[in-house]
Amino acid sequence: MTQLYNGKQAAELATQWRRTVSATAAAVTRPAICNWVKRGHLQAAGLDEHGRPLYALADLARAELATRERALRLVATGTQ
Repeated sequence: MTQLYNGKQAAELATQWRRTVSATAAAVTRPAICNWVKRGHLQAAGLDEHGRPLYALADLARAELATRERALRLVATGTQ
């Protein structure tokens, strides 16, 4: 069975990935995870016992990569 992660756990994992890629990368917060969902980068793979969303590791990795690539493009073009 696929391991699922709640919002806090998802933010911690994504932060680890970003820091692996760049020592100066910003931390990923739980609200950032919520923004990824709102923007369509991430979908819940299930719900916990309280009805809160859970996320699959592969989905988290794709969302983190998509948002990191977008951020790098914005920095390169000088837009915010």
